[in-house]
Amino acid sequence: MAFLGSAVRRVVSVVRPPLSPLCRTTARSYSSEPTSEKSVPYEKTLKQQDGASSGPTKPLPRSADAVVIGGGSLGCQTIYHLAKMGMTNVVLLERDRLTAGTTWHTAGLLWQLRPSDVEVELLAHTRNVISKDLEEETGLHTGWIQNGGLFIASNKQRLDEYKRLMSLGKVYGIESHVLSPAETKDLYPLMNVDDLYGTLYVPKDGTMDPAGTCTTLTRAASARGATVIENCPVTGIQVRTDDFGIKRVKAVETSHGTIETPCVVNCAGVWATKLGEMAGVKVPLIAMHHAYVVTERIEGIQNMPNVRDHDASVYLRLQGDALSVGGYEHNPIFWDDVSDKFAFSLFDLDWDVFMQHIEGAINRVPDLEKTGIKSTVCGPESFTADHKPLMGEAPEVRGFFLGCGFNSAGNVSLITDRPTLFSLSYYPTTYP
Repeated sequence: MAFLGSAVRRVVSVVRPPLSPLCRTTARSYSSEPTSEKSVPYEKTLKQQDGASSGPTKPLPRSADAVVIGGGSLGCQTIYHLAKMGMTNVVLLERDRLTAGTTWHTAGLLWQLRPSDVEVELLAHTRNVISKDLEEETGLHTGWIQNGGLFIASNKQRLDEYKRLMSLGKVYGIESHVLSPAETKDLYPLMNVDDLYGTLYVPKDGTMDPAGTCTTLTRAASARGATVIENCPVTGIQVRTDDFGIKRVKAVETSHGTIETPCVVNCAGVWATKLGEMAGVKVPLIAMHHAYVVTERIEGIQNMPNVRDHDASVYLRLQGDALSVGGYEHNPIFWDDVSDKFAFSLFDLDWDVFMQHIEGAINRVPDLEKTGIKSTVCGPESFTADHKPLMGEAPEVRGFFLGCGFNSAGNVSLITDRPTLFSLSYYPTTYP
């Protein structure tokens, strides 16, 4: 989907009491029963609405040049870029409200340096759009905060990897610095650096408000003529066979009518597999639980960079005067029975699984051991086998595009016109 815009265009010529502290000695007490403290940092930016609407927020058009399905981060990004490229007869359909499912609770971290040059180019574009372009275009704030990013190297191999990332970043003009343990301690006084070989510091990394960003994207798209419709579940995809025996998208069926279109973009997140089945398209992704906790206030944490410790598989996201602590576990919890009624809900956090992140976080920032937990967040995310997103036209049906499986990074992989570099590894045909 790095090149989705061009490809699609061708087809259509509250205050809560603190929980227990993050302490090793009380770890097992967490798993005795699920916590009821569940909230996300961005609740105040979500659209408030009493009860579910009985129908779509706008009338459905009879036809469209393209229909984007899914009002999360990827769907909102896609409709924005299509409209920006001049495709005004485009529609976004969201079965509930914008950001439902995954986007509303995601951490919103943006790391500019990745091993892939395509990803680096996309991330550079993302940062420009979020931190500058959208605000200039709409006058709305996306919630961008530039506090920097810090990658942790606890062995020589990891430090060598980060040096390669720094070299790649130089090609794209991304400022970064390899720091010694002493320099890292000067930058982040609360950090334990005794076991470090060094760090990679990227001053212009930061975070965004996912809900605020989606609102800004859709407003900008609507101003350019695109149509965004909420409370409109998709019930089917009509496919026709042309004179050459090639299957093509014909229309999108909803609970409130049918839209004729030659092009569908599947941005349905954890529901992307079900949507693909409607068109006879295989979407090889799986839904998992992904969790983080938000701490109470930490003295001296203000203005610190976000931290990613790849060897401990932990991230620390600055949350005002607190931290969000999360990570990616080796024994994840799969969500096998993806519910169509799941929208703005959260799972109970499994402390037995999550404790591995607590251990890693306390090792890196020891003050966390005596810090309370304000809330927990555990929601669905979609992942792929090779940790690469699914982007491009499905081989089974012409006009059916995938924009899903972003492995908890959809907020920072903005769709754009064709990037300078092309990546076949993102094509759906990568999977057998």
